[in-house]
Amino acid sequence: MNTKGSPLLTTRFTEELRNQNLRTWEAAVGHQFVKELFDGSIDDTVMAGYLTQDYRFLDAFLALIGAAVASADTLEARLTLARFAGEVAGDENTYFQHSFDTLGVTEELRRETPNTAATTGFQALFREAADTREYAAILSVLVVAEWLYLDWATRVSHPRPTDPVHADWITLHDYPGFHELVAFLRAELDRVGPQDRDTAGDFFGRAVDLELAFFDAAYAHPLTEAGREVVR
Repeated sequence: MNTKGSPLLTTRFTEELRNQNLRTWEAAVGHQFVKELFDGSIDDTVMAGYLTQDYRFLDAFLALIGAAVASADTLEARLTLARFAGEVAGDENTYFQHSFDTLGVTEELRRETPNTAATTGFQALFREAADTREYAAILSVLVVAEWLYLDWATRVSHPRPTDPVHADWITLHDYPGFHELVAFLRAELDRVGPQDRDTAGDFFGRAVDLELAFFDAAYAHPLTEAGREVVR
């Protein structure tokens, strides 16, 4: 067969990285937490603990996005990343505050609840990546943090749960703007990552490991002192 002039099929760099961590990635995307979130059966104490820990990322995550803005090599990328930071500080932060009120998670309880090992690990990874000031390293962590969530949010076809705490968390990771963000982050890492494969692969792999550990920790450390203020 004459293949002269036919384009070669190549695997995207981000797909290559996911394939290298596929077993752990699939375990996270298909986790018990995700299944129970969609069917509405997740226990309030598990959801409260999960959100309490996830909110601990806000400071380090915004710093990571800021480092991405500083290290990006095009104005278009800087503008997109700056808008991303605004969304995290805006709509996502609002979701957390409403959910804490609904689940009865007080500020005092959030302060007194210690980090899980996965939370501490993520905070350290965010800061480590930011401190490199290397665009590929920073993107590798951002891609996992956003793409893995888009993946689990779009795999389940049945209707969204009726509980707003559950449904809105899914919606935050499955709407057109979020799809566009993930596409942008992947395209950027596809562009700059191959020039620094070892660094990108290291940060990507550690981020995937922590995503799975974070879901596991939600069941190992439920927030048992939380109490709903709103009757279902």
